[in-house]
Amino acid sequence: MLPTMSRHDREQFLADRRVGVLGVVDPRGGDRAPLVVPVWYGYEAGGEIVVQTGRETVKGQLLRAAGRFSLCVQDERRPYRYVSVEGPVVAVEDPVPPAVRENLAHRYLDPDEARAYLAATAAQLKDDVLFRLSPQRWRTADFAAFAADFAEPGADGAA
Repeated sequence: MLPTMSRHDREQFLADRRVGVLGVVDPRGGDRAPLVVPVWYGYEAGGEIVVQTGRETVKGQLLRAAGRFSLCVQDERRPYRYVSVEGPVVAVEDPVPPAVRENLAHRYLDPDEARAYLAATAAQLKDDVLFRLSPQRWRTADFAAFAADFAEPGADGAA
């Protein structure tokens, strides 16, 4: 059994700035796997997950059709950790509210880059929509305790 995170820890982990991997059912053909793509997302502990995408993109169309998706975020540094969450889409905002778009840009870019990105993509982003997911099922793993069992004596600087 994997070592899991507490509710507080998983919500804080998800709220930290990370690139998420979004998964959504792809019913376009019998031999297709789910669509799985990296995304910027927004989340505050206890709230909804927000993801924006183009209205006419494959991702946007599949999200509308499925009405639910999953999001996985990870920390690739040892000891490894991840949070995966899935749930229903509870709202679609079309177009993306400007404040949400700005918050996402500032979440992932430094202030100067965010301003430049927002200016350079202003026309493109008028075609974006926002999907809000209500977290329903969580899966987590935090290998810190597990990794400590295998740490070499003195590896952390202790004698």
